[in-house]
Amino acid sequence: MKSLHFRARLLVITFIFIVGSPGASAAEKPEVFPSKRYPDYPFSEAVSYAGVLYLSGDIGAGSDGKLVAGGIGPESLQTMENIKATLGRHGLGMDDIIKCTVFLADIAEWPEFNKVYAAYFDQGRYPARSALAASGLALRARVEVECIAASP
Repeated sequence: MKSLHFRARLLVITFIFIVGSPGASAAEKPEVFPSKRYPDYPFSEAVSYAGVLYLSGDIGAGSDGKLVAGGIGPESLQTMENIKATLGRHGLGMDDIIKCTVFLADIAEWPEFNKVYAAYFDQGRYPARSALAASGLALRARVEVECIAASP
């Protein structure tokens, strides 16, 4: 009986090795999209692989790369607009987001961030999400959000 289970597992492993894992071909490589707003920093705007778009964390910076003034509210709005624009450049929308991670400089600003964030999604159709407070964010931002989106 043990031999049969071993052979079955070996057959599955061999199949995956030869055919490839579901959703990605063995020859498929991630497609990298360099950051246009921050070309001098060592990260990409997004990386696409197997029908999934992984966005780098975004902050409330305008097209000039500087934080918008006004604190958590305006920064949250600009952050979400930046994410929406990045998705749009890749043919996706906010409803394609499946997971977000939120970093806040001060967890006490969570309610104000939530008001802005919730407005970008249909009520009851929010992505999975994690949130945490950080002791320091890029450019001294109040909020940073990274997302993962799936191509339909």
